[in-house]
Amino acid sequence: MDERIVRYFDGELSIDERISLLREAEVNPALRKDLLAAQNMRGIFSLKVNAVEKVEVERQYRQFVRTCRRAKLYRIAGRAAGYAAAIALLVFATWKITLTTVPLPLGETIAVQQELYAPAGQRARITLPDGSTVWLNAGSTLRYPSVFGGERRIDLTGEAFFDVARDPGKPFIVSTASLEIMALGTQFNVYSYPDAEYASASLVDGSISVCAEGKPDVGTVLQPGQELICANGRMQLEALDKDRLLWKEGIYPFNGQTLEKIIEKLKLYYDVDIVVTNPKILRYQYTGKFRQRDGAMEILRIIQKIHHFKIYKNDESNRITLS
Repeated sequence: MDERIVRYFDGELSIDERISLLREAEVNPALRKDLLAAQNMRGIFSLKVNAVEKVEVERQYRQFVRTCRRAKLYRIAGRAAGYAAAIALLVFATWKITLTTVPLPLGETIAVQQELYAPAGQRARITLPDGSTVWLNAGSTLRYPSVFGGERRIDLTGEAFFDVARDPGKPFIVSTASLEIMALGTQFNVYSYPDAEYASASLVDGSISVCAEGKPDVGTVLQPGQELICANGRMQLEALDKDRLLWKEGIYPFNGQTLEKIIEKLKLYYDVDIVVTNPKILRYQYTGKFRQRDGAMEILRIIQKIHHFKIYKNDESNRITLS
């Protein structure tokens, strides 16, 4: 068994290491099978909730890991969890649950930190503990607790659309690397990929307050139909193009965008390396709507019919070259 799997469920991997493992599992069937089997076993053990039983849970899990390492019986565990793993794979999309190690009084619920990752070329939908609904775009990660306390705070890397359940006593806060958004009950979109040139918050309904990360006293209140864009340390309000939110329906629209901008989005959405050897073609502009399931290669082939250029893909390196 891959040692990273044990460290993953023990919370010993960094965020980057966890995402790297999950992405590797997407293309490695053996690793994915081991990861799912471990998840199922951990999930079974985590059904017990009081502090006394939690000790037994941890003991059983450690024993399970030792058995797998010593006797190499992990294949048996994988077969036993076969049907559950097949179902979990649909929701898994690299979803994981880990128990916290904070001691709790008898009868209290054990706090659980949860993480949802939408793989490249896919999207995910989840209902949070408070009833709020979240759509997660490709290559995005959402982190949230199983039980909200005095505030409903979650962390986002990538893009997500939120339909927030109203609760005046508990503000709903979305934290990203560059923005912090607060709402009570509303519908809004947040775009904040690590490699993107900008971050944005777009309001569909209700009201949200947006401020730069680390500057809670300097915020902007958005009205429906507005989008706040943060780039190079500056914030600018613009009218929201609602076509941008079609990604929730599995559609990626491009309206008069250059091939350069389209390639930037394809890299984020499909986790693919795209290299252009002829800079001239980057200036070509395109308008159209593409299905998420088409994939980067098919989208580029469609664009190729308008402005002709050559496409070559190296499957081993996951690199597409345009010339």
